[in-house]
Amino acid sequence: MKRARGFRPNRLTLADCRARIESALKKLHVETGRQILTSRDKAAQALAKLLKTDNVPEGFVKWQLPVWFDMSMMFISVAPPNVSVPEHSHDGPGIRFIASGSVRYKGTELSAGDWMFIPAGTKYKFDVGPFGASMFYCYQC
Repeated sequence: MKRARGFRPNRLTLADCRARIESALKKLHVETGRQILTSRDKAAQALAKLLKTDNVPEGFVKWQLPVWFDMSMMFISVAPPNVSVPEHSHDGPGIRFIASGSVRYKGTELSAGDWMFIPAGTKYKFDVGPFGASMFYCYQC
């Protein structure tokens, strides 16, 4: 197994990481606190390029997500095929990662590896795809 020379996964502090995010958001004029942002949005794709890091082992690609949470709770949720999640909101911001299957949000299919950021208080709903979905969800308390 090859190891990256000088690989230091903790070289940036939490404050450094947050400053990187704030700088990238400002550069692209993106405000994550006002609307839902998914990995399929053009803004998120541009942010991934700005937040790419070279601090990874050989063969890996890594970028920082354009959001942060000060205090959060984490959940795994599994949904059967073709169910609908009714419109709702959360008191704090959240991020949902699709691990398997898919969900449809506003006509866009999010599948394994995709994510969506939901600002605090923003109402949203989605439909689970034909093969169900397994998701990781983290929201701020």
